Amino acid sequence: MEIRRVVTGHDAAGKSVFVSDETVRPARPSLMPGAEFHQLWGGDTAPEFPDDGSMPQWHSYFPPIGGFRFAMLTLPPSREARDAGPLDLEKGMAEIEDMLPGMLGYMDPTDPGMHTTDTIDFEVVLEGTVVLELDDDAEVTLRAGDTVVQNGTRHRWKNPGDTPARMAVFICGAAHADVPRP
Repeated sequence: MEIRRVVTGHDAAGKSVFVSDETVRPARPSLMPGAEFHQLWGGDTAPEFPDDGSMPQWHSYFPPIGGFRFAMLTLPPSREARDAGPLDLEKGMAEIEDMLPGMLGYMDPTDPGMHTTDTIDFEVVLEGTVVLELDDDAEVTLRAGDTVVQNGTRHRWKNPGDTPARMAVFICGAAHADVPRP
């Protein structure tokens, strides 16, 4: 899916203007069949008004303290991801690092999909059904319109449905003593 991103700013006289209107194409890592990551906006420092419509510079998928990200995530049905067939692990990991820098450093290599970040995440389910799993198999099922404030907890996302699920995600870097930085 392509996502349209409209950005507002200010002109030289201080008037509100539209400074950018473009399509954001997703990253589609081969090791995550059916998943799409639309990286909509982000920065590694305190936000400033980008009156020219340009995105702030940022370097990793998850932001540092004071940084932020705004993205769309499409989760394929869990069954579809399991039935993807053989994958080239080495090539796929390099691809993820290229498309979503630093993401793999937060993943639990012994428990696929589980990860802990030093971020506060605000998620909105836009369509479909997702399951948020925490430690000890604690789960909550979320549907379109449901929201989550994720406070640096170890978790994974699953889609128990038959159609892709889509979420809007706003991620803020936060101090988290229990998460090593990659």
